[in-house]
Amino acid sequence: MNYITKPMIMTDENQRKMIFSLKKAYPLLNIRVIGKSLCERRIFSLHIGRSENPLLIAAGFHAQEWLTTLLALRFAEVILHAKANRKSVWSIQPCAFCREIIIVPCVNPDGMQIALSGAKTAGKYEQTVRKISENSADKWNANARGVDINHNFDAGWKELRQIEIESEIVAPSPRRYGGFMPVSEPETAAIVALCKQRQPRTAIALHSQGEEIFWEYGKNKPQRSRELAKIFAAVSGYELVENSGLASHGGFKDWFIDYFNRPAFTVEIGKGENPLPLTDFDGILEHMLPLLSVAAVL
Repeated sequence: MNYITKPMIMTDENQRKMIFSLKKAYPLLNIRVIGKSLCERRIFSLHIGRSENPLLIAAGFHAQEWLTTLLALRFAEVILHAKANRKSVWSIQPCAFCREIIIVPCVNPDGMQIALSGAKTAGKYEQTVRKISENSADKWNANARGVDINHNFDAGWKELRQIEIESEIVAPSPRRYGGFMPVSEPETAAIVALCKQRQPRTAIALHSQGEEIFWEYGKNKPQRSRELAKIFAAVSGYELVENSGLASHGGFKDWFIDYFNRPAFTVEIGKGENPLPLTDFDGILEHMLPLLSVAAVL
């Protein structure tokens, strides 16, 4: 198959080209803009299938983790091709993909562009980024004003803030600063609003790296969560793990479980040091295509 979503570095421009090329090739794809970033970049959602019991897959929370955006777009293309051509995916017949699949390829487009091309891409926040990063965006994971989107959700945010302070993270930073209040960032607000509007049955947040699956939040273990987690681990070969330390609160998965009492998962793709290289993509796909395909039908 000649994929539209060929392995390439996920600049904002490349992401947009892929999304609209997918729409041109597969008219059954619906594209929406769920919000805009601080720098006015569009945050897209891709919708496949009937509008009921949706699965939500969100990627690109952290700037160095742009391979998750490519993975999300490739999965969209695989499902679109299967439905359009009546082909199976990982031995699952296309008729089984009857639930809506919602994919947000990049929650943090500003951060991703900063990580790839430097502070000059941050618009009016350029000097902020330069100051925070000390003129090097090599380790940048946050949005354009130094807030870690995956620390900015309203789930144990005060507890997380205290952990950050104890770790000497007290101001905007390239990573791990959760903001001055929960949901302070437009990127966070966009994904929260989408969830409240569409009420997903299950949510998966894609991150890198570790080949791990986080499936619970504190003592909150929604019905079906453990069973789904075991299935996802079995088909992917990834390990089930528990939150700890700075990963204990404030994440999208944490908020989704806390707010909806429904299953949500953080899946850490691949192994190594972020950003993972494009050469890892095919190997990651071998693990993740079964997981995402099964998630779409369960």
